[in-house]
Amino acid sequence: MYDQGKGNIFCFKSSVGTDRFARSSLQEMFIGFSDSPQVLCKSSLSAALYDFKQAIDKEDISNVKIVTSSRGRGLFQVYQGLLFTSAYNFEYSIMFDNLSCDCCPPGQCTADAERELSTFLQHLPALKGDIAILRSSLISDCFGHGFSTRTGGISYISTLSSLNLFCNPRRKDSRAVVAENLRRLGLQAGFHPHQFNLIKCNHASDVWVMGKPAPDSYDGMVTNQVGVVIAAPGADCMPLLFTDPVAKAIGVAHAGWKGTLMGIAMATVNAMVSEFGSRPADIVCVIGPSVGPCCFTLEQDSAREFHAIHPDCVRHIDSSRPYVDIRHATRILLERGGIKPEHIEDLRIPHKSDSTLCTSCHPELFFSHVRDGLNFGTQIGFVWIK
Repeated sequence: MYDQGKGNIFCFKSSVGTDRFARSSLQEMFIGFSDSPQVLCKSSLSAALYDFKQAIDKEDISNVKIVTSSRGRGLFQVYQGLLFTSAYNFEYSIMFDNLSCDCCPPGQCTADAERELSTFLQHLPALKGDIAILRSSLISDCFGHGFSTRTGGISYISTLSSLNLFCNPRRKDSRAVVAENLRRLGLQAGFHPHQFNLIKCNHASDVWVMGKPAPDSYDGMVTNQVGVVIAAPGADCMPLLFTDPVAKAIGVAHAGWKGTLMGIAMATVNAMVSEFGSRPADIVCVIGPSVGPCCFTLEQDSAREFHAIHPDCVRHIDSSRPYVDIRHATRILLERGGIKPEHIEDLRIPHKSDSTLCTSCHPELFFSHVRDGLNFGTQIGFVWIK
C-alpha cells in the first residue's frame, strides 16, 4: 500500500491456511513508513487490519494504495466496508494472482468477516474508564432511559474517544466500532442493539410516528410500542426525552438552535397528543447534555430570535455574537405548550445540582462540536417502554 502524500508503502499478505477464509492462520502486514518500517503479525485478519488502521490513523494517512492479489483485494474490500469510512481513499493494484482458489461467495465472506471482526472488537479493552449513564429521577420506572457520556467505548481517535455512537462517513470511526460501542452501552443500560432506533436528524422539526412510513429525515420520533428503544443524538445539540406514564407513550427529539426556533420540542409533544391521546400535563420532558450559554454564540440576527422568546435566553444582545441559552428557550417553549414546569428537568451533573451539563465545558464527560471541531463524537439520549 502506498500513501502518495507521504511516500509510505504498505504491503498486505494473508498467509494461506484455508482457501475460504484465513481465520486462524498468521496475518502479516508490512507497513513501510518513510522513517519507521513495521511488520504487523496477528492471528486473525481482523486483528491485523485493526492494527493497520491504528497505524495509519496515528500518521494521519487517508490515501492508500494496496498491492495484493485478486483474492486479497476481495477480502480487503469486505473489511474496508466494515472498518473504514469514506474518509479514506483506497486504490488497489493486483501484482500477483491466485490461479486456483475456491473462494467463498461474497455474501458468505462478508458474514464471516462481520462475525470475526465483531468477536475481535468485543475483546478490546474499554478506553477512558467505564460506561457512565446519566438518568433522571422524574422519569417513571415503567420506562428505561438514559443519557450516554463519552467513557467506556473503544473509539481511539482523540475527538471520538471513546463511546462515540454515530458513524459519520466523513469521520474515521467505522460502523463496526460504533456498533460495538452501542452493544456495550446496551449491556449496561438493559437493551439490545436490534431494538435500537436513532433519529435521522436534519436540524428541522419533522417528527416520525413509528409504524407509519418514515420520512427521509426527522428530528423527532414517537412511539407507544413496548420494548422499542428510540434515541436522539447530541454533541452540543440537546437530546430531549419525553415520557407519558398515563398514555404509555414516549418521544425523543434532537434540538439544535435551528430546531429549537422551528419548534421541534413542541412538535414532538403534539405528535404524542395526536397519535396516542397524551395530555401535555401528563408528559415529562428531560433536557439532556448540550452546549450552555457560557460557550455558545450566534450571529446577532439569530440571537434576536431567541431574545424574542425571552430576554433571559440571550446574553450581551448588542454584541456581534451574543451568547445564547438554547436550554432555557426550550423550557419556556415547553411551558407555553402546556408542559408543567415541575415536569421539565434540566439535567445536571450528579451531586452538583448547580452545575449545568455544558458539553463544551466538560471534555472528560462529553463530545462537543463547538470545542472539538468537525471531527466530533456523538452521545445520545434514549428511552423505551418496559
